[in-house]
Amino acid sequence: MKTGNVVQQKSFAFAIRIVKAYKYLTLKKKEFVLSKQLLRSGTSIGANIEESLGGQSGKDFLSKISISYKEAGETIYWLKLLEATDFLSKEESQSLLGDAEELCRILGKIQVTLKANKS
Repeated sequence: MKTGNVVQQKSFAFAIRIVKAYKYLTLKKKEFVLSKQLLRSGTSIGANIEESLGGQSGKDFLSKISISYKEAGETIYWLKLLEATDFLSKEESQSLLGDAEELCRILGKIQVTLKANKS
């Protein structure tokens, strides 16, 4: 992994936390449907960031960053739903939510900057 790329590092660390949350939800809470959605969207953030770094053009880079942003938003939804349905406690979800919201802010700023630089 390249050093110095904050969003790459944060998304990878977040993906690890999501995988651990998935294990917890399936093994301890016996929840398999919502947790699978969380796993898919939460790990997709970093996967799309990795793809963006290998993008063939600025447009390709922006497209993958936009997908990462959408996946972060979806992850927030699943975390809130898991908390609202008592599969995650408020304490369990808040830390993950904070990280997901931070990734959303970073990815949103990247999109705004890229779009502004195109004009």
